[in-house]
Amino acid sequence: MKQPQHLACLLPNLAGGGQERVTLNLLRGLSGKGMQLDLVVAQAKGPYLDQIPPEVHLVDLGVSMEDRLQSAVKLILPLAQYLRQAKPDVLLSHLVWTNEIAVIAYWFARTPLQLVLWEQMPASLQPSHPLMQRVKLWLMRSLYPKASAIVAPSQGVAQAFEQSLKLKANSVQVVYNAVVDDTLLQKAQAPLNHPWFFAYQPPVIVAIGRLSEQKDFPTLIKAFAQVRKNRLLRLIILGEGGLRRSLENLVRELGVGEDVQLPGFVPNPYAYLSRAAMFVLSSKFEGLPTVVIEALACGCPVVSTDCPYGPREILADGQYGRLVAVGDVLGLVRGIYETLNAPISRDLLKVRSQAFTVQEATQSYLKLLSNSVE
Repeated sequence: MKQPQHLACLLPNLAGGGQERVTLNLLRGLSGKGMQLDLVVAQAKGPYLDQIPPEVHLVDLGVSMEDRLQSAVKLILPLAQYLRQAKPDVLLSHLVWTNEIAVIAYWFARTPLQLVLWEQMPASLQPSHPLMQRVKLWLMRSLYPKASAIVAPSQGVAQAFEQSLKLKANSVQVVYNAVVDDTLLQKAQAPLNHPWFFAYQPPVIVAIGRLSEQKDFPTLIKAFAQVRKNRLLRLIILGEGGLRRSLENLVRELGVGEDVQLPGFVPNPYAYLSRAAMFVLSSKFEGLPTVVIEALACGCPVVSTDCPYGPREILADGQYGRLVAVGDVLGLVRGIYETLNAPISRDLLKVRSQAFTVQEATQSYLKLLSNSVE
C-alpha cells in the first residue's frame, strides 16, 4: 500500500455543524502522518475557523455559499484551478452539492488524482424541492461512479446509497466518523458558568443541532412540556437556524419559557453534555449523528428517535440509549421519564464511544486512501 503524500479536504465553509467537526477531527488525526494537508473551502467563514489544526493549510476559494446550488456551480472553475496548481494526490470531498461539483471540477482540471466522495446521508433524505431532488439524483447517478471511492458513515447510509444510485452491493465503503479524541474529553471537563448547572439545580436536558425541520425540535419541546407538568427539569437547545422564532413562539405557547433556553451556537457543547441529565435527539433523519457519539463520550445518557440512519447503529439496538419513534411525542415523554428514573451507567456509555475515536477513523481512512493511490 502507498500512502498519499498530499491530501486535500473540500468543504463549503466551516459552519458549526457535525460534519465540519468530523472533518477537522480527521485532519487533526492525519497530522503528523507525513502528508501535506490542505483544507479547501468555498468560503473561509464559520465558527470553526479558529479550530483548524496548525499543520493544515487553509485554501479559501472565495465563493459565497448563500445559494447552495448557484454557488456550487461558481465553485467549479476555482476548484479546478486549485487542483491543477496544487496537484493533490487525493481530494476528499464532503456535503450536499459539493461532491457533484468536485467530480465536474476534477474532469475540468485534467490532472491525476484520486477522488473520494464522503456522504453523510442518502440523496432521498437530503432536503430539497422535488424537482431539484430528481436533478440531484440524476447527477449523482451520472457522476459518482467516476469517483475512486464513495464513503458513508454507517451501514444504513451505505446500503441506501447503493440502492438509490443503483450501485453494486458493498461498493460504498463504511468508515465511522472521527468523533472522540482527547480534545473532546478535555473540553467536557472545562468549567461551565451557567446557573442551571450549579449544585442543587433541577436536572437539565440538552439538545444540539441546527434549528431546522430535520431536527424536529417541536416534538422535543412538546414532550418536555408534558414531562414538566409532573417533574421539575429544564431544557437547553444549543444551535442556530431559521426556525428560531417559531420554536420560541412554541415555547411561549406551551408556558415553559422559564425552563427552556435557546442560547444559539456555543463553541464548547461538551461542557454541557458532561453535566446534563440526558441528551435528546429528536431528528427525522440523520446519517450518523455525531452529537449522539459525543454525548456517549461525555457519559451523558441518550434518548433518540429511531430515525434513518445511525442512532440504532450507535446505540446498538437500544443497549446504550433509549430509542423512540420519529415524531412520537408520547414515546419521547416515556423515554425521558425512563432515563430520569433509570439512567444507563455513564462509564458504560464512555466505553461504547471508543468505537468512534479519531484514532480508529484515521486508521480506516489511511487504509482506504492508501488503497486508492496504489
